Amino acid sequence: MGAASTPRGQMRAMLLERPGGPLRAARVAIPVPRPWELLLRVAACGVCRTDLHLVDGELAPHRSPLIPGHEVVAQVVSGGAAVRDFVPGERVGVAWLGGSCGHCDYCTSLAENLCDQARFTGYDLNGGYAEYMVADARYVFRLPERYDAVHAAPLLCAGLIGYRAYAMAGPVRRVGLYGFGAAAHILCQLARHQGRVVYAFTRPGDEQGQRFARALGAHWAGGSADSAPDPLDTAILFAPDGKLVPRALSAIRKGGSVICAGIHMSELPAFPYALLWGERILRSVANLTRADGEAFFRLAAEFPLRIHSTVFPLEQANEALAALRAGAIEGAAVLVP
Repeated sequence: MGAASTPRGQMRAMLLERPGGPLRAARVAIPVPRPWELLLRVAACGVCRTDLHLVDGELAPHRSPLIPGHEVVAQVVSGGAAVRDFVPGERVGVAWLGGSCGHCDYCTSLAENLCDQARFTGYDLNGGYAEYMVADARYVFRLPERYDAVHAAPLLCAGLIGYRAYAMAGPVRRVGLYGFGAAAHILCQLARHQGRVVYAFTRPGDEQGQRFARALGAHWAGGSADSAPDPLDTAILFAPDGKLVPRALSAIRKGGSVICAGIHMSELPAFPYALLWGERILRSVANLTRADGEAFFRLAAEFPLRIHSTVFPLEQANEALAALRAGAIEGAAVLVP
């Protein structure tokens, strides 16, 4: 596959030039794929809380300026000379893991998500808040046909990270989800499909979010300070609030697990050892592997997930981020160029 059909000229993009500042709409050069890369025309890009952490300066910048976005559904335009497995016009998805070294102990033991040389889309590499992007062909996914671009985009991080956290919990029955946003609204459906009982914890007083959770199959929904009616086998934290960790530990049974699924969380408060005692487990999720994606997309192809997406034009990325920051998005926000 050659790059002869690579378009030249400029494209629209949203640039992060300094943490804490708004994204700036700009026209930049359309990137040219290197031998192992694909040039992609972006159809939709989900707006993830990780993007918000970057914009708000809670994650240290890795490059500037940066085009954020790592929940990308796109069409192949062209590719470098080393690309063999894709053809122009084919639909693919680009996720957070954009590359890894391939030879370290992590990469050779199915833990490429922990590679010290890993590169992340929309962080180390320019992402999908643009009309075009390039991506390493070895790290893109083929997506289930049942989802259009707007509804497939949230699967590429909210779905994948949620699935990795869920898989870590093992064959549990009672699952608590703290923070009922893009990831939890997907995971709730998957867990119910597999016969699990879901307990949803929203921001205190968020009755609309609690109704949304129950409509998607949650057995119980309440505020994050409330107590579930039953002890949980696992609690998965999507909300980046460290104060929720001891609350979640107090909600799980002995031998249960609390899994922190975000890339950033506020400081954890001190808590008594008694909350952890009883062989309770506290662990984090870091990134994802290509194997996670392949497993999750097989499930998503079999079971019709109801993805709730609020669409924003590309130039309204700041408005989408503000709505996410305010907790005003039901499900996921998605940019379309």
